Amino acid sequence: MSSNERTVRVQKAAEVIRAACGNAEIGLILGSGLADTVKLENAVTIPYADIPGFPISTVPGHKSEWVCGTLGGKRVCMMRGRFHFYEGYKPEDIVLPVRVMKLLGVKTLVVTNAAGGVNLGFKPGDLMLLTDSINYSGLNPLMGENLDEFGPRFPDMSREFKPELRQLAHTCAASLGMTLREGVYMWFSGPSFETPAEIRMARILGADAVGMSTVPEVIAARHCGLDVLGISCITNMAAGILDQPLNHEEVLAVGKQVQSSFTALITKIVTEMVV
Repeated sequence: MSSNERTVRVQKAAEVIRAACGNAEIGLILGSGLADTVKLENAVTIPYADIPGFPISTVPGHKSEWVCGTLGGKRVCMMRGRFHFYEGYKPEDIVLPVRVMKLLGVKTLVVTNAAGGVNLGFKPGDLMLLTDSINYSGLNPLMGENLDEFGPRFPDMSREFKPELRQLAHTCAASLGMTLREGVYMWFSGPSFETPAEIRMARILGADAVGMSTVPEVIAARHCGLDVLGISCITNMAAGILDQPLNHEEVLAVGKQVQSSFTALITKIVTEMVV
């Protein structure tokens, strides 16, 4: 697909969403087990199947819905379910919604995920602010002809998660009586969970958590000039840390356990954001 065809694909999707519910200031992507957490006021829901060119989420814990509305007095567009490379989608498919958000006027993206804890000081149920990331997949959504209308050929990634947004998140968490972890997120392609040896490697390389998403969306967001805040829900300890097998049902169960605190935090952050 040429750069022009990819751009037209983004434009057509944005036009359908804009016609249904207008523009937005803040974008929100909800990860595994978190799709039912944040509720928007005056919400308009659009199934992905009704948006031209959109993939469909196929993973349990992800809904295939785009939701527009208000949260904390801000116009928000929200993905209740994302797309993953392991589902068979290309990197350009995974980041399509981020580019749509850009055309809808979004300036700040809040991206969330379920992640496995690599840092031995973490425990399931912790919320971790992303300070940096490691792309272990060998993939990049910017490969191929650059979309010049969205961003430069070689975007800077030295401040992928805006420090001011991280400080705001800490302030909001403290006001709610919550403590946030901070750390580096490492992207594996999946769908198999990582091996104990891979987790030992990840720890040596500086990762605090691992997962199968988020990094391509952040790359695309920074490419097109969006400020980004990332939050991981540590839903399990990664392979080899505890003497037990890993499964997706545990990920979803812990996601449900933190729904109340997660929702309160996201709502507070969005309310306090200056856009």
